[in-house]
Amino acid sequence: MHLGAHVSAAGGIENAVGRAVEIGAEAVQIFPSSPRMWRYKMVPEANIEKFNKAAAEANLGPTVFHGIYLAALASEDEALVERSIESLTNYLQLAEAAGVDGVLFHPASHKGRGYDAVEKQFVDAVHRILTAAPGTPWLALENSAGMGDHIGSKFDELGRLVKAIDHPRIRVCFDTQHAFAAGYDVSTGAGLEDAMLEFDREIGLDLISAVHANDSKTALGSAVDRHENIGEGEIGVDGFAVILSHPAFQDVPFYLEVPGFEKTGPDKKNMDLIKKIREQANS
Repeated sequence: MHLGAHVSAAGGIENAVGRAVEIGAEAVQIFPSSPRMWRYKMVPEANIEKFNKAAAEANLGPTVFHGIYLAALASEDEALVERSIESLTNYLQLAEAAGVDGVLFHPASHKGRGYDAVEKQFVDAVHRILTAAPGTPWLALENSAGMGDHIGSKFDELGRLVKAIDHPRIRVCFDTQHAFAAGYDVSTGAGLEDAMLEFDREIGLDLISAVHANDSKTALGSAVDRHENIGEGEIGVDGFAVILSHPAFQDVPFYLEVPGFEKTGPDKKNMDLIKKIREQANS
């Protein structure tokens, strides 16, 4: 198990490595471009080489890209869907060029149309992305908290989507805060075990390729996506001890997406906390 974090790639993707090392991250997740803009600038080969060299020297574990927040494959707006496909294709092609493990993204909302109405559109879009970006990097769907008609808050729905896509490069990113907000009590041994049994039945534990390690500002079942620092939220230190000791996650990289104690994003204090929890959970 590698404990990593989402860090800034400002100034070039190679700069993310130093920022990860600075906070003690063992793996790294980055946005290769602004998460709130469509504009994408091709990453020069020289920057990719610097990134790979720095990552190797730092002995970083699995590296992943996070898709932009604007992507919406289930939208009724055809132009928006096309831009979403282009964005995720760019990221997946860059992942192949940079030797990055995969790209994960939010399935986003069906805007009240209902899952059944958007499934085929979503599946066709994913197939186009995977065809346009061949190679080994996977494409992972992230479970949602459920707010705003977002797809995939319940494991049966996420499982239906994964099975409909039916592609060997499709994976799932498990977000602890989103699961908790969606009503899965991952903070207790019994609750997490029930959740993982359901996940395995509906999706398959072998498809979890990344975990977003986030405490929750909001209560169990709130359906609200609000991350909190490790130990400062509703999941708590004891909850993360339960999560980090569960067999389903022992070989899966974790990435912090927390606000940070100084409100600057994942920091050394959060990394030190989750490392300490891992040590105690597995002692």
